[in-house]
Amino acid sequence: MIFITAKFLIKPEYANQWPEISGPFTRATRAEPGCLWFDWSRCLDDPNEYVLVEAFRDGDAGGAHVGSAHFEQARRDLPPHLQATPRIISQSIDQDDWSLLGEMTVN
Repeated sequence: MIFITAKFLIKPEYANQWPEISGPFTRATRAEPGCLWFDWSRCLDDPNEYVLVEAFRDGDAGGAHVGSAHFEQARRDLPPHLQATPRIISQSIDQDDWSLLGEMTVN
């Protein structure tokens, strides 16, 4: 799978509306056949920062995502709401779902 984490620093005046602003892109991405998950979280230390955790089945699915019409639309729609270029980590890993955190097993 392709596992991606990206940090988005939102302009303060848009931070509370970010889920709505990014909503069309989020919904379209989640509907892609190769998308395993596409989840936003808000940083507890900086209310202007959102973290995106996403995964795609494989490189082909990741390529289809980047080549999609909704990705191109997001490239136009989202940057005006950002303070800086998002930071990203993208890796291919040999698994297809989350692993259990054994050190915190719940009985």
